[in-house]
Amino acid sequence: MELIQYVWSRYLVHVVDIGLVSYIFYRVMLLVRGTRAVQIIVGLLTLVVITFLSSEVLHLQTVSWLFDKFWLAAVIILAVVFQPEIRSALAQLGSHRWGKIILANDLSFVDEIVEAVREFSIKFIGSLIVIERTTGLRNYAETGIIIDAKITKELIVTIFNQKSPLHDGAMVIQNARITAVSCVLPLSHEQTFAKSFGTRHRAAAGLSEISDALIVVVSEQTGMVSIAFDGKLENNISFDDLRHRLVELYRVKGTS
Repeated sequence: MELIQYVWSRYLVHVVDIGLVSYIFYRVMLLVRGTRAVQIIVGLLTLVVITFLSSEVLHLQTVSWLFDKFWLAAVIILAVVFQPEIRSALAQLGSHRWGKIILANDLSFVDEIVEAVREFSIKFIGSLIVIERTTGLRNYAETGIIIDAKITKELIVTIFNQKSPLHDGAMVIQNARITAVSCVLPLSHEQTFAKSFGTRHRAAAGLSEISDALIVVVSEQTGMVSIAFDGKLENNISFDDLRHRLVELYRVKGTS
């Protein structure tokens, strides 16, 4: 027993300590990745460097005094600036376990997506559906109209109907819910795409190059179903393959 306590206090406690800090840092990075918070963090790190240089290297007393006053209020400032991220993190923490159970067992919404895509393909209705994985897509969702709705075939078909004012742009799905529609995505600058690929395909490929999202595209001209993932665009995807890919995606999310 004493040996275990000695090993714990001398070695293992430091390993656990570093491991927990690393995990917390990793989760924070996943939370803010793909959001405007990244720019804010970069700005804060810049201020930290400037503070260190002004006080410890250059010994600028006035500048150091100003930054000392700033950092006294920094906690309140950060709480205000990161309010959406903090709220989201607490919500995810509170529902994480139950979310896993739901995602692992209830995947009926996958059929809703597949059936909507099937109808789009048959009727030559263009659509662009983005499914979030681990990379945060909040900044792209905020470019559109936030709706936060349950996934149903009828709602998806209605949104992408050409007479709908929301049909132009992408639909963003997060945590098995439709978060936003009519969203703007970054376009890929890859020059190897066929000329038949339009803005939807380039937007799907562009987002897949900077995130791990799965993007489903239906061509308005040909009705062809494509999937963009990991910077690659896969064409002529069958409906069975689409359903398989979606089920595997959410099973991985549910057990991660």
